[in-house]
Amino acid sequence: MSFFGFGQSADIDIVLNDAETRKKAEHKSEDGRKDKYFLFYDGETVSGKVNVTLKYPGKRLEHNGIKIEFVGQIELYYDRGNHHEFVSLVKDLARPGELTQSQTFDFEFTHVEKPYESYTGQNVKLRYFLRATVSRRLNDISKELDIVVHTLSTYPELNSSIKMEVGIEDCLHIEFEYNKSKYHLKDVIVGKIYFLLVRIKIRHMEIDIIKRETTGTGPNVYHENDTIAKYEIMDGAPVRGESIPIRLFLAGYEMTPTMRDINKKFSVRYYLNLVLIDEEERRYFKQQEITLWRKGDIVRKSMSHQAAIASQRFEGSSHPEKATSGVFLT
Repeated sequence: MSFFGFGQSADIDIVLNDAETRKKAEHKSEDGRKDKYFLFYDGETVSGKVNVTLKYPGKRLEHNGIKIEFVGQIELYYDRGNHHEFVSLVKDLARPGELTQSQTFDFEFTHVEKPYESYTGQNVKLRYFLRATVSRRLNDISKELDIVVHTLSTYPELNSSIKMEVGIEDCLHIEFEYNKSKYHLKDVIVGKIYFLLVRIKIRHMEIDIIKRETTGTGPNVYHENDTIAKYEIMDGAPVRGESIPIRLFLAGYEMTPTMRDINKKFSVRYYLNLVLIDEEERRYFKQQEITLWRKGDIVRKSMSHQAAIASQRFEGSSHPEKATSGVFLT
């Protein structure tokens, strides 16, 4: 019951025009639960209807205007009071007046810029949503509808292999090579590890995929490392001259594209971490950053042409780019 005229006297519903045919994508919420949301891409039009349904037919609803907004915002969990909006579009649906019956309003945001991928992390959330509002003198009535945005990339024109020599002087010398440095989210990491010198007893070796989320700036920078995958390369002692192949499928893991300096608020980067453990439980490791990108399901002809050129360039390169060599860190 609504006392003294307070309380919500109408319900709002936002319905997309292509709700029945538009693809949905799973996205993780702050509490770790996965839900499905309508999927959009950069430049797509967002259109639909706002239904305002009066709870008490025959009773007038006075308002100071009805509007709908399309918002893209970043929320840093340590600064919850401030929402950083990088997209903010508004459409007025009705001027101040009154509603005497339930009503439907059409809206359209044409070719909306959606520059970043939707993301929910340890310390930050980037979301897009529609918000319909019936403005009132004492209490506004509003409804939000979240959507998910994926950013698509074309095939990288330059995609050099990674080749590194690492070791401990007079104890261990290995060389590892990955077939490229940039991978799409359903790609396969192919590589090899060569043991050139082995004078310590290694009992275990693995490759980890590490996601590093960086938020904030200056003195208020926070780093969160999350191990996405562990891939056991070998269990036992290698010998000099041995080579071990690597084949790691990325499709089974939950990852986003690499996100660098998003709106000067946060970054998400991925690393391949080579880990060796000797018989005395000492750990040696070497990290190498890789770039992840999202490949579209439907590839335009021009994109296919670019991919073919880039593929030929990669296959024809007989001098893979060498990264700076380093030593294992304990």
